[in-house]
Amino acid sequence: MVGSVETVSDVVNGIVKEYMAENVEPLPEELNPKKIKVPLHLKNEDGADNGENSTLVSGKREIVLGRNVHTSCLEVTEPDADDEVTGDREACMASILARYRKSLIERTRHHLGYPYNLDFDYGALAQLQHFSINNLGDPFIESNYGVHSRQFEVGVLDWFARLWELERNEYWGYITNCGTEGNLHGILVGREVFPDGILYASKESHYSVFKAARMYRMDCVMVNTLVSGEIDCTDFRAKLLQNKDKPAIINVNIGTTVKGAVDDLDLVIKILEDTGFNHDRFYIHCDGALFGLMMPFVKRAPKVSFKKPIGSVSVSGHKFVGCPMPCGVQITRLDHINALSRNVEYLASRDATIMGSRNGHAPIFLWYTLNRKGYRGFQKEVQKCLRNAHYLKDCLRSEGISAMLNELSSTVVFERPQDEEFVRRWQLACQGNIAHAVVMPNITIEKLDDFVKELTAKRSTWFKDGKAQAPCIADEIGAENCACARHN
Repeated sequence: MVGSVETVSDVVNGIVKEYMAENVEPLPEELNPKKIKVPLHLKNEDGADNGENSTLVSGKREIVLGRNVHTSCLEVTEPDADDEVTGDREACMASILARYRKSLIERTRHHLGYPYNLDFDYGALAQLQHFSINNLGDPFIESNYGVHSRQFEVGVLDWFARLWELERNEYWGYITNCGTEGNLHGILVGREVFPDGILYASKESHYSVFKAARMYRMDCVMVNTLVSGEIDCTDFRAKLLQNKDKPAIINVNIGTTVKGAVDDLDLVIKILEDTGFNHDRFYIHCDGALFGLMMPFVKRAPKVSFKKPIGSVSVSGHKFVGCPMPCGVQITRLDHINALSRNVEYLASRDATIMGSRNGHAPIFLWYTLNRKGYRGFQKEVQKCLRNAHYLKDCLRSEGISAMLNELSSTVVFERPQDEEFVRRWQLACQGNIAHAVVMPNITIEKLDDFVKELTAKRSTWFKDGKAQAPCIADEIGAENCACARHN
């Protein structure tokens, strides 16, 4: 364990003896690595030394390279000369992996702040893990590499093209490695279509949007947002008018990262048209990382459709769909992709993606889920998520906790907990004075009850005897949602 004076060989031999004696390794609470790496000890920018355990600043976690690692490092070591005979190394690794599996089970049990659907079972696909499946190149052009899953990839892309109302012969797309890659690709296509275009994005857009602007050296205009997190279209109009001589490339959020707000796509298009931007002078990328697949199944929700003058849509596959590895789907218009693609003789294909080699297993996982659930299955899960999200918000408000839930969202925003250990335990995503919980299909009423009960108990100690007051977060979530002493 951390802090032990045992040698590496003592630890290894102890693990092996336990493994051999019982055949099944008992699983302790923590991993027991063979070697512990000492984290880097860094100084502040002014040269002052904070000390190894200084990770809190004003009650919040300080992000410092090398000192925000809360798990042990498992070092890779060279095999001994007789390992092939004894099998000790295999037994040791099996024990460590078993312990790691238990830690994953525990952390999954308290997973609430990030938008990952953990309710899945892909046991039927285990037989494919023996193959190196690589979908390099354009998914619609078969390269010389034969161990691929393009037939699954194109099937998945067809499904999403139908969802967003784009005909087979009018779309192009691919399975990305993550949602960020979808944004990078969508904005890159916009930049290639309009090389001198200006990128407009609300300040609550995902950080990958602004990363794209830096990578592509694009002029970027940040647009203000409403309290809900939705783009402020009055500010958007004013900033468009300041740059009428340049084409517009717009990122529209179908669910913002922190508040789950949905930008009004129809109003964005109307403002573009009203300010003199014809359809041949703007490109809209829709970042639907989480809610892009949920919104089509929400009654009265605005529709994301290629029947409207949009250029691309991207979603994440490891979020609402529930793929076990990060991946995503990017769809754009076929006539746009020619501005980006280049033929590559080495691949016997063309280069039109961000990455070269692409995970060929991900399309199979997506294909498997889409076939099992279909539109009706997703509709049921969306309704469950929205219902449970409203339940969580109501529970928080009944306990006197500030909370907000946007109409089209399953992301519940509330006051940031005072205890960072509680934040880490429930893996909450925080920004400033607020935190959020993302209610996904695997989040049950029982888990929400446990969370609210534990949070309420913690708050009774944080604000005991009136020595401290719950923070006012009206500026972040609106006065009507704030339960502080002033607004209660």
